[in-house]
Amino acid sequence: MKAIALKKPTKDQRERLILLGLVELYLEHGKPIGSNTLKENGFEGLSSATIRNYFAKLEEAGYLKQQHSSGGRIPTHLAYKVYAEAHLQSPLIEEKDKQKLRSQLVKESREIASYLSGAAEVISETTKCAVFLSAPRFDHDFVLDVKFVAIDQNRCLCVLITDFGLVHTEVLYTDKKLSSFTLKRIEAYFHFKLTSFDKPDLSETEEAIAHRFYNEVMLRHIVSYTNFTAEDIYKTGFSKLLSYPDFNDASALAAGLSLFESLPSLRTLLRECSNAGHLCCWIGDDLNIPSCSVIAAPYKINQIPVGAIAILGPNRIAYKHLFGILQTAADCISESLTRSIYKFKIAFRQPKDINHPFLDKTPNLLLEDKTFY
Repeated sequence: MKAIALKKPTKDQRERLILLGLVELYLEHGKPIGSNTLKENGFEGLSSATIRNYFAKLEEAGYLKQQHSSGGRIPTHLAYKVYAEAHLQSPLIEEKDKQKLRSQLVKESREIASYLSGAAEVISETTKCAVFLSAPRFDHDFVLDVKFVAIDQNRCLCVLITDFGLVHTEVLYTDKKLSSFTLKRIEAYFHFKLTSFDKPDLSETEEAIAHRFYNEVMLRHIVSYTNFTAEDIYKTGFSKLLSYPDFNDASALAAGLSLFESLPSLRTLLRECSNAGHLCCWIGDDLNIPSCSVIAAPYKINQIPVGAIAILGPNRIAYKHLFGILQTAADCISESLTRSIYKFKIAFRQPKDINHPFLDKTPNLLLEDKTFY
């Protein structure tokens, strides 16, 4: 049989391969890449002079830059985008990493919020990046426990813990500072109203305060729970960014923090990923933050996209590795949530605008004053 001649890559293809090769080496070593270094790592068929010519063209096009005239090149955010796009559709993960993630993330749990918070922690620890994720609202939840903590002379903090693991806090105002003993008795009053067991023996003043607090807290909780107009956001791991040299510059770290603390921005990115239905990546100018990158993957319940999970890191991150980690994590979360909602008969809903007063549709509020119904 006649041998088939393999086509040599065209000039444009060589230029792209050189760019991808340089980014790969820079991601691995974090040092400027010279022509000789690149030649020794997969480009033995090209001379150093030819590689330098390609470097010059790529630098002119904005993909590479030099820290000084005699040094090697480093990629710009445009180069990272080309590299990420080249690997975005084929995320890879080693089998041992896949099995480790599955052992940590695939589980059935009624405490959906606790599960999602724990999943975010696992992904942050695995990727060494900040993590944020969006979630629908899971129904059939109820208040499981209540704690009160004094803040100062006129304020106390009420903490509600729900059966699904959600934690809600409300700041309440008082005419005078309440003692720890009084706060414990108010907690007992809340438990009595929630369970109808063990009515505490309160003084007239304590019962009046407990009565007012209960109505105020429960009404705030019901309004928040019913008026679901934006995805719930879980986030963690921002301190992981301190380990990256890229964020030694305070302004770069502040820029990343500004994104991480902007819930509307986080929701926009996560919603775009969930709607797209596949891995997404934003780098540098995509975020209006030159020093940061975000990778996101959607997760599903019963094959329906309901949210997304994302990592925030510097531009110099192991994109290929992280694509595989994040896609595997999203698959694990999808599997776990799908199994959990069927096993524990949990309903969920996506955010939407509410045009009618919710009070007319909520017949069983846990309030003492029936005028609230």
